[in-house]
Amino acid sequence: MKTWKTALVCALAVLAPTLTGCTAGGAVAGGVAGHELTHSPAGTIGGAAAGAVIGHELSK
Repeated sequence: MKTWKTALVCALAVLAPTLTGCTAGGAVAGGVAGHELTHSPAGTIGGAAAGAVIGHELSK
């Protein structure tokens, strides 16, 4: 993957939960980031789980 795509995905993963402030937004952003960075189902699921936790905590 190109460096700019990786940076874009990471930025979206960081900003999406902040902008939406919810568990679902964090899960989506984390899942996309995990998939793009690892290209594996485990990375997608792990990213979604981590993003959901971050989104949930930010929405409090």
